[in-house]
Amino acid sequence: MHPLSLIPILIALSTFSLRFIPEAHASNRMNVLFISVDDMNCDLGAYGHPIVKTPNLDRLCRMGVRFDSAYCQQPLCGPSRASLMTGLRPDTLDMHTLDHELRKKNPDVVTLGQLFRQNGYFSARSGKIYHYGNPKMIGTDGNDDPMTWDEKDNPIGIDRSQQEKITRYGAGQEKNTNLGISMAWWDPVSSDSEHTDGMVASRVIDWIHEKKSEPFFLAAGFFNPHCPYVAPKKYFDLYSMDQIQIQDLESARQDLLDVPNMAVQRDTKNWPFYFKDVTIDEARKCKQAYYATISFVDAQVGRLLDTLEENQLLQKTIIVFWSDHGYFLGEKGLWYKRKAFERSARMPLIIAAPGFSQNASSKKPVELLDIYPTLADLCGLDAPADLEGKSLRPLLADPESPHWKKPAVTQIWHSKKAWGYSIRTEKFRYTEWLEGKAGRELYNHLSDSQEIHNLADNPAFEKIVAELSSNLKKYIRLPSHKRN
Repeated sequence: MHPLSLIPILIALSTFSLRFIPEAHASNRMNVLFISVDDMNCDLGAYGHPIVKTPNLDRLCRMGVRFDSAYCQQPLCGPSRASLMTGLRPDTLDMHTLDHELRKKNPDVVTLGQLFRQNGYFSARSGKIYHYGNPKMIGTDGNDDPMTWDEKDNPIGIDRSQQEKITRYGAGQEKNTNLGISMAWWDPVSSDSEHTDGMVASRVIDWIHEKKSEPFFLAAGFFNPHCPYVAPKKYFDLYSMDQIQIQDLESARQDLLDVPNMAVQRDTKNWPFYFKDVTIDEARKCKQAYYATISFVDAQVGRLLDTLEENQLLQKTIIVFWSDHGYFLGEKGLWYKRKAFERSARMPLIIAAPGFSQNASSKKPVELLDIYPTLADLCGLDAPADLEGKSLRPLLADPESPHWKKPAVTQIWHSKKAWGYSIRTEKFRYTEWLEGKAGRELYNHLSDSQEIHNLADNPAFEKIVAELSSNLKKYIRLPSHKRN
């Protein structure tokens, strides 16, 4: 046969290869189901809480690894989520507020979903992944990043469209329309599908059915349990008010006596509970409502897991469940986030990865920015070289690996005059305000998990303070224009 006569055959073979080899490769690639919740702390049955019911998160824990010492980079939605989605710290991104400035300040950054898109995955989100003013921005793009997704979905339920029915607490709050910071709740007799988070789950379920034969990165961004605390009444009925306790205010006051002023400067004006004239019984009602929204979100997680199982995708899907930070519910008389305490910096993180540990937990300190390199590693993708987190693969294989030595660092930024950094090791939390000029905190978590006794000025811990301060210095990279 003349060599020229082989050309049509070679072209046909190359076309066949281009068409079918990627598809064969795609069939073996791991999917990612990326589940985000808003303002959720670790008051979960899955984390051992005695009354909060989370049967589906319990189920997810049995499928993978529960991280008991997972921490955010900043306990504020905007910078926390931007950090997670880029694998970079807030100082590196120069993002410390709720402003929509990710691409403005970092035009060339490759986000987590964008990396998956670049590698042939279908990347889509429903609900809140980047910052949204909650509930004000529900139904909009919020501070979304279009380069991250192939498709997006912005549902809006009765929790947003009928918010005039929400009960508000605190002096002068009756007509407050800024429910993003509120002591407020509503328990309508309604179906899950009438609420935004029910709609989020439904859209992601549709995508799972539609895309089950191709690799996907699907993000379910739930808005609960962020205030206002709204869920169908059946979830409120899970919690009797007799079960809901708030710390005695005198002991709460005592807890704050040895804390630097800057640590709680946003909370002291109307202490306790942030708003003026909120009673203990009203705080208890909000805590019940918060727990109700947790169980509501848990039910949506169950729907997602059921759909993966129905489509025989559990063995080829990595599932990540995360919150953007923790949350106070009256401990120390405090409410909300934006504090360097454990209660605010720590949040749930559960990863179920086929072929790795199941029904396991890890006490090693990890960070939200570790998620990006972890997913890239597990899915065989080349991640950007400048990521500041570390793959959690060693801990997924051995949850108490002695080789994991990395601490977790959380920072606070209120203004040029008020900021600080906190480092968490397996044993200690150490915090500096204005690099120590405005105070220090040291808590021994082996004996004081509630962070009641500040040991920073105790001579017996002088060497520990010096060592942790030295370790913390390399993480203090606040841009000069954000310092006084």
